[in-house]
Formats: sequence, structure tokens, C-alpha cells
Amino acid sequence: MLLRLSNTPRDYAWGSDTLLAGLEGRTPTGAPEAEVWFGDHPADPSDVAEDGTLDQVTGGSLPYLLKLLAAGRPLSIQVHPTIEQARAGWERESGLAIDDPQRNYRDDNHKPELLVALSERFESLSGLRPVAETLELLDGIDDNAGVTRLRERLRGDGDVLREVIGWLLGGHAQREVDDIISAVKVAAVRQEPGEWDVTLRAIAGVAETYPGDPGVVVALLMNHVVLERGEGVFLRAGLLHAYLSGLGVEIMAASDNVLRGGLTPKRIDVPELLAILDTTPGAVPVLRGTGDGAVTSYPVPVPDFALDRIELTGQPVALPVSGPTMVLATSGAVTVAALSGARLSLAVGTAAFVGADEEGITLSGTGEAFLARPGV
Repeated sequence: MLLRLSNTPRDYAWGSDTLLAGLEGRTPTGAPEAEVWFGDHPADPSDVAEDGTLDQVTGGSLPYLLKLLAAGRPLSIQVHPTIEQARAGWERESGLAIDDPQRNYRDDNHKPELLVALSERFESLSGLRPVAETLELLDGIDDNAGVTRLRERLRGDGDVLREVIGWLLGGHAQREVDDIISAVKVAAVRQEPGEWDVTLRAIAGVAETYPGDPGVVVALLMNHVVLERGEGVFLRAGLLHAYLSGLGVEIMAASDNVLRGGLTPKRIDVPELLAILDTTPGAVPVLRGTGDGAVTSYPVPVPDFALDRIELTGQPVALPVSGPTMVLATSGAVTVAALSGARLSLAVGTAAFVGADEEGITLSGTGEAFLARPGV
């Protein structure tokens, strides 16, 4: 089975006006285009060129969801549950309608995810910075009542990051939040170079988009990670994160479970966020991929998905098929040929679905494609 997939971009407010159109070589619509989903998730299953949608073919059985993601402004700070937390939350909320705004859990699955940058620069906030480093950052901005209070709390005992995030999001620290944001903005426009100037400028940019949002100060506690094209970042369950800007390919377990921690007008359930948040601080590694030749792999420690980047230079690349597979074209001219004899030429921004009944495929042409499949 070899099927051509496409989908309509989702118009979330944080989406870019230009990035997806630029990738696909078309005129921008003038509206934000945030994500294109390739999968059988019931919220937005892919369209099948032959007829219908992919969930009608698979029965909703795919363990992963593949996306093109185009961030024109910061996404909400968020965290995803473990599979055990998701199952418990889904059971607790069984009496609520699936679209009830009080719901935290839309399904009973976890949502680890991997993003690989397509743009030359992709900025994100990933994980919590060690407290000692954040105190160094705070030493580089002007002191005021809010900055002093934040510094005092960070020097406390116990799980200080969980305590500080709860304090910031709890609705009783707005005066301190405003003070801290003001100090960050002043520091971001200084001319003296410093270790934290890139991070401070990024957080000041977030503050321009979300003025007065306590999530801006939560962002100040997080690692500012900048990916170059072809680099990736894996986000495990419990890890606080937010994408700031750029275009990328994202793959995740087939779930829509999100707990938000700021930078959003949507509901924030602070107790539930704190319950599933992993406050272990530390850098989140940048993945540069492994492998020689045309295929670059991005190993991840979950069985739900695997992702490879294929660079085509005119020579065909033969690939095995182990389970339901997708091929997403991201540049050039890509053709997919199955051993069964089926063949598809893909436009950039579209994908092919390869059924598990196929034993292998060959990619040809010149350009770039991403291969998504279940993990091991």
C-alpha cells in the first residue's frame, strides 16, 4: 500500500505567516499557518489523495504523529505526562466531555516528542536551567523588588524550582512578575556583551509578545536552546518546554495531552502541572544525528516512533519497511517506489504513507525527505 497524504495547515495564532508557504514555494495566505499533521489522530487525520482520510485506512492505530511545525511567535510553555500519569488522568476525568475546557487529558497516552530544525535557526526553551546558573543570570540584571524576591526564593531549601513556578503561576506574584520583566527588558538592550545577553534578548522578545504574563519569568528559568538546520531536540515526559521561532519536522507519540505553564490565554491547571512536572535541572542535549551517507538517524529512548533524515543527491536510496511508515518531502523532488511496484512523486510539504504490507521502498531524486516509522 502506497498512499499520498496531505493536510490543511492549522491556523493557531502562534503560526508563521511565511515559513510553510516558503517551504512549499507558494504565496502566503496572509493567515498564520502553524502545523500540518500527517497521521490518523482523530483531531485532524491526514487527507488521502485516493479518497477519504488516513484514519479510515488505519483504524486510528498509528503510534506516532508526524508534523511540519512553523512558529512565528512563542508557543505556550508546556509539559506532557508519562503514560502512567496520562492513564490516571484520563480515568479521573472520565465524567467530562472530551471537549470540556476543564479537561487536562484528551487521551490516555504519553507524548514524548522530537523536533528537527528545517530553518537555519530554530529557537526553543527546553528544560529547566540549574539554579546556580539562573542566579548568575540574575546577577547581570538590575536589582529591584521582584528580582530580589525571585533570587531569595531560588536560594531556598527543597524543590525550589517547583516552588518558584507554583509561586509565579499562582496568581499572587504579579507585582514581582512585572518588576522582573522590566529588569529583563532593560538588560536586553544594553550594549555591553555578556554571557547571558542572547538569552536575555530572547526572553525580552517573549515579553513583547506576552506582556505581563507570569510565563515570561518561568521562561527565565529555562534553557535557551538554538538549533541549526538538521539538528534536533528530544523532549521527554515531564520536561518543561516551548518553541519560540522557526520551522521544523516534529514527531511524537499519538497524543494530544498538554499541561500549560504560561504564555497562553488558555487555562492553566497549576496543581496538575506541578504534579507531573519534572524539575530535575540540566541542559537538554542537541541531537546532531548519527549515520554515514544519505541517512541520518535521530535515536530516541521511546518505542512509539523513529525518525530518519534522507539526503538525495541523484542516487537511489533503498530502505526497509518495518511497520506503517511515512515519507515527508521537505525539499527538491522526491519519488517513492515500493517493492510492490507502486510509485509516487511527492511535492514538498506532502507525504507518502507506506503500509506495513510493503517490504521496502526506494527513494530517488534530489532533495530531502524524512522517514517516520514505529520505534524499536
